[in-house]
Amino acid sequence: MHASSSRRARRAAAAAVALALLLSGCTAEAAPAFTPKAQTEADLPADVQGQLQGVVEKAMAATGSSGAIVGVWVPWSGTWVAGLGTSDGSTPVTTDMAFRIGDVTRLMTCDVLYALADREIVSLDDPVTKYVNGVADLTSVSLLDLCNGAAGLGSSEPTLRPGWLTNPNRVWSAKEEASYGLERARVAPGTEYRDSDAGYLILGEALERATDKSAAELIRTYVTAPLGLDDTQLPSRAPAAPSTGPVLNGTYLPPGPEGAGLDCTAPIDVTVSSSSIGFTDSGVVSTIDDLGLYLQAEAAQALRIKDKPARFGSPLPAAADAPSWYQATGGAFLLGTMIGQHGWAPGYLTAGYSDPETGLTVAVVLNNANDMNGLVDLLARQLAAIASKAPAADGATAPEFALPFTAEQYDELITANAVCPLPQPEAEVPADEGEPASDEG
Repeated sequence: MHASSSRRARRAAAAAVALALLLSGCTAEAAPAFTPKAQTEADLPADVQGQLQGVVEKAMAATGSSGAIVGVWVPWSGTWVAGLGTSDGSTPVTTDMAFRIGDVTRLMTCDVLYALADREIVSLDDPVTKYVNGVADLTSVSLLDLCNGAAGLGSSEPTLRPGWLTNPNRVWSAKEEASYGLERARVAPGTEYRDSDAGYLILGEALERATDKSAAELIRTYVTAPLGLDDTQLPSRAPAAPSTGPVLNGTYLPPGPEGAGLDCTAPIDVTVSSSSIGFTDSGVVSTIDDLGLYLQAEAAQALRIKDKPARFGSPLPAAADAPSWYQATGGAFLLGTMIGQHGWAPGYLTAGYSDPETGLTVAVVLNNANDMNGLVDLLARQLAAIASKAPAADGATAPEFALPFTAEQYDELITANAVCPLPQPEAEVPADEGEPASDEG
């Protein structure tokens, strides 16, 4: 089935689910059915596909990934959805394989928060201490602060990452994981963006306490069911692969000989792990078609039943030295007009963005968790920059649309930050060199 045909089927299913929810009284008000931007029923031009595949293959080499799944949807030009490489060293990657979406989960956790606030079940300004015990020092932190990454909290990842990879089957409690981030130095709430997994873990626990429902049930009710995302879920905490169906195997690289760098020749499989490692920060699993549709719906804020407060209206700089167009709020990063997320989960690197006006959407997953330099995010930006210049198909019109960055600048950064050696281009040999010497005198 072509990607756009699959999306039409999902929209019809989502509309039926939304109606069923409304009639059954499962929610005070069902989200409206989402209709994505009209998509050209064609593949992207071959030269554009070639550029896209080239940058994905380079990022695979740079991260030591054996496989990748990528989706690029350009409404005025066409689509490219592809599996590259192998899942386990021998099985070819296919586009129906499931994977962990990492920090894209944060968007869904904030979707639930806004859904509950829109329905007046919670208030965005509620202090986290209203719902979570044992965090008395967070009395000045609101649920909205946690969603926006503006709670001033530290991250648990630097401490826990090695254990997550070497013992992926351990089942964690959200508060135990978050405690390692809560112990770190803080700044005043609302003053700056901080990439804090602890904040999203605590937010997930608060939403569970506020509703007496599990985070998995909340994400299903307010995110995946309304959009017809049948292959997307927050799995149970029991260690398992991302799906009982086809799966992209996830890996990480061990230290190299004598602790020097990473051993890019000996990836360790961590396909099976507990979703409790990421929970409402990075625990959700999905497929590339589901992820692409979700990102487009998210950028359009299709799950909201109220217009205000605007979720992405007051962003903060994503970093102290970030360019003015790189901001963060609402569980998302903003790249100019594009909205999305990037991050990792044991075995996987995932990134995706969508532009709400044009519908331009990119999503990509690499099956290796060694990326301390944000290479998967640089790759997503490359994909967006290339796709934004795709020509209009016959009968379509390309929009006036430009991104504040180029594919070339991120190509250089991926080269500079590669965690595994990149193949060196073969030197060109002048035509008169390498020719056998003539006996003629």
